[in-house]
Amino acid sequence: MSRKMIAGSAIYFVLGALMGMGMSISEDYTLSPVHAHINLLGWVSMALGGIVYHLFPNAAASKLGKWHFWLHMIGIPIMMAGLAAMLLTGDKAMIPIVSVGSVMVVAGVILFMINAFKHVR
Repeated sequence: MSRKMIAGSAIYFVLGALMGMGMSISEDYTLSPVHAHINLLGWVSMALGGIVYHLFPNAAASKLGKWHFWLHMIGIPIMMAGLAAMLLTGDKAMIPIVSVGSVMVVAGVILFMINAFKHVR
């Protein structure tokens, strides 16, 4: 699980860096909130989760760890796609999409917390 988390974080790190570079080149910072969320939720949070799972293999091997990973990996793209579409078009109809992705990520974070309390010793 730690390898999956760190590999996933690396994907988000590249995406965040490319977004930042693209915004700088175009001088259009409309998607700054997406850039920030990809870097913090994707790169930083997943990398730290991967380190925790490396240090505590029982947490990594648990069902909570697996659910945390998949909710995070699926929730972030859903949330970011909806947020990007809403920022670019101003269409508030994207709010439910952002909300679905957000609920998935928050559920994953809560499972990570429960996992930490149960298996990190």
